[in-house]
Amino acid sequence: MSYKVAVVGATGNVGYEMLNILDERGFPVSDVVALASSRSVGREVSFGDQDLKVQDLEKYDFTGTDIVLSSAGAAISAEFAPRAGEQGAVVIDNTSHFRMDPDVPLVVPEVNPEAIALHTKKNIIANPNCSTIQMMVALKPLHDAAKIKRVVVSTYQSVSGGGKAAMDELFNQTRHFYMNDEVKKEVFPKQIAFNMIPQIDKFMDDGMTKEEWKMVVETQKILDPNIKVCANCVRVPVFIGHSEMITVEFEDRSITPLEAMKLWREAQGVTVIDLDSDMEFVTPAEVAGEDDVFVSRVRQDHSVEHGLNFWCVSDNLRKGAALNAVQIAEVLTQSHMKAAA
Repeated sequence: MSYKVAVVGATGNVGYEMLNILDERGFPVSDVVALASSRSVGREVSFGDQDLKVQDLEKYDFTGTDIVLSSAGAAISAEFAPRAGEQGAVVIDNTSHFRMDPDVPLVVPEVNPEAIALHTKKNIIANPNCSTIQMMVALKPLHDAAKIKRVVVSTYQSVSGGGKAAMDELFNQTRHFYMNDEVKKEVFPKQIAFNMIPQIDKFMDDGMTKEEWKMVVETQKILDPNIKVCANCVRVPVFIGHSEMITVEFEDRSITPLEAMKLWREAQGVTVIDLDSDMEFVTPAEVAGEDDVFVSRVRQDHSVEHGLNFWCVSDNLRKGAALNAVQIAEVLTQSHMKAAA
């Protein structure tokens, strides 16, 4: 039993990871198609030991395609995803366009896999924002044990969340800085090398950024509509790996650090680093290429009656994007669709 899979945005950072993870995890494919804009047609991308020639997304007929993994930008998804869905493919979309659509499930497989069953309304499943995904994996075991009332999260997000051009800008600015050349800004609103930028995505009317808003509303859609979230999102000069300092306030009882670590060790997709271990705590440089969400620096928050504080780190290109999409596809094929013979 196997499936025809199309990867949209195959020449980008996340598209590359999607192809890599499909091969790594032995996803049952009968055929893999690489799609991108007309500018990339004819380029080759790797899928295991195969070289795939990129085809034109605009001209591609999705009839006969089972699953589409997409990371090509919100405007592009808005145009092609409904067409692919109407032609019978199930689109797992990594952009922001469909996340808050009430007819599109927003899924983190370790948290709400049951929502995948709702994909039949539009044949589209949304992949959450990268910073939301890792937080959801960490919060789910805690919320199941003691209902979460409020979350305060400060993120330290790598430039890879802004794509290849953002990574190139950090590299070039760093090089120019050491050469005493002019440091040019093209992708980010301010210098990112040796700096931090408290703005990710555009500012909204209330002063919140779109990235911060995403963390609020996506948490409520995925985990619990009653959880209050205060998010502060910062871009930092790190190439890969998002970090978050998370403070959780529970409704009616405390969870001790030891209890929290026990819950995480029993949960899927979480690795706990104990302060008493050789590592003590984990950093983004140490999780690049890893699939799990890593938690460390777990401690009681004494500023509220039932508070817990911890540090959460994950590879944003893998669990924060490509891996989560492939995991959705795995649940989809195992429980919600028939394979081609």
